[in-house]
Amino acid sequence: MTRATDKLAHRIAQWRPGLTPFALPFLALLAFGLWTYRPNHTPLGWILTVMWSVPAVGVLVGLQGALLIRRRIRHRHEMAPAAEVSDDLLIVLVPTIGRHDTYPALERSVQSYVAHLPVYFSQLRVDVLTEEDCEAAERIDTLGATDPRIRIVTVPKAYRPPNGTRFKARANHYAHELRIAEGEARDEVWVLHMDDDTGVGPDTAETLAQFINRQRRSSPDEAKHMAQGILTYPRELAVNRFTWLADAVRPADDIARFRALTGTGTPIAGVHGELLLLRASVEATIGWDFGPKAIVEDAQLALTFCRRYPGRSDWFNGRCYGASPAGVRDFVKQRERWSWGLVALCFNRSIPLRHRWFLALCVSTWIIGPLQHIAMVLAFAWLSGSLNTSPVAQSVVLLWALNFGYVIWMYWEGLRLNGLVSAGGRRRWWEPIAVVALIPVFSVLEGIGGFRGFLKFVRGEENKFVVIAKPA
Repeated sequence: MTRATDKLAHRIAQWRPGLTPFALPFLALLAFGLWTYRPNHTPLGWILTVMWSVPAVGVLVGLQGALLIRRRIRHRHEMAPAAEVSDDLLIVLVPTIGRHDTYPALERSVQSYVAHLPVYFSQLRVDVLTEEDCEAAERIDTLGATDPRIRIVTVPKAYRPPNGTRFKARANHYAHELRIAEGEARDEVWVLHMDDDTGVGPDTAETLAQFINRQRRSSPDEAKHMAQGILTYPRELAVNRFTWLADAVRPADDIARFRALTGTGTPIAGVHGELLLLRASVEATIGWDFGPKAIVEDAQLALTFCRRYPGRSDWFNGRCYGASPAGVRDFVKQRERWSWGLVALCFNRSIPLRHRWFLALCVSTWIIGPLQHIAMVLAFAWLSGSLNTSPVAQSVVLLWALNFGYVIWMYWEGLRLNGLVSAGGRRRWWEPIAVVALIPVFSVLEGIGGFRGFLKFVRGEENKFVVIAKPA
């Protein structure tokens, strides 16, 4: 282990979610809201009471996740240290569209797998999943020849899953069928799903080994079949500092909602396709053939998992290392695709409502984001002739302070996580100030992406899986 990786491991071991960055804004906002409250029984008051209170359900779930992490970290001395996983095969699955502009990130990511994972996994294979005659096929083949543990799996152009699934899910399903044909759909085979721009580090390998070994020690009725880690964004991989700051919200979501739900066995908030670990035997019973309209296949897999394997998912305190979109346009496109697919998933009646309702609530809050924005609310208030934006009851101020304090915490703590995995191991002095000051701007971009995705669903436009350029 190099000195740099040793320092990174030490920083990560010392981390735990902070509560002060939530408590201080919450108390300040609550005091201000109570001080400025004026009874407001106008139509705007009723609308705001509902619209600004709905996110409280997701907020309470997120806070539970952060508290669960703090509790586990306090008891980490009770956990067995990481040991080599010698009896289980780890397959890292890396789908790529295979364009020249995505290849540099793919190369960086694949090299990180073969550099760090073998320390704990003597049985390792990296399957790079690509399309026949893709643009960067020759470069990808050359990459595959650099290490015997790298295998290039090419999806034939003529391949069609039974349900007509397209895009990334089609490629995933092809790999799933290949594992079944090769006899690898077994309990002792694990599939680590990664994006082609997301690498790993020594800490990732250690936490993966801890998790898999823990399942071997568990009884068959208690062992977990799925686990999710944390997606972080090192500063060095960012080509745009603005979008890097805007993406601070993503690792915070991993330590909040995903920790609370996936970590307690039922991933009704969905999962993301990076650092997603699945037992091959279980993935074989679900597959990825969700139909031609599926563009958020990871979330649909999670909701299907909830129905078939309740209580059998977990969360682990490991990181993977990705790159934020290269520009604002790509940032909005990315959010638009997620919203488009998630809205469709919320209306998918093949999934029981008890597994869709929470996701539907979160997505609804997201797509009405532009209407919730403080600038839009003040504009409506001005047009109505009254600038009173209080709720109908003073007690609602408590929920509003909770919601807004949580948003500040997410960007603050997410930036802290991204700074932790960056060179130097900390945020620069101006970054916390900037990320909090820019929250109104970030929320506009998030809201625009979410609302545009909703409009595409309503219009019934043909599904498109937009792959943005991947910074190296």
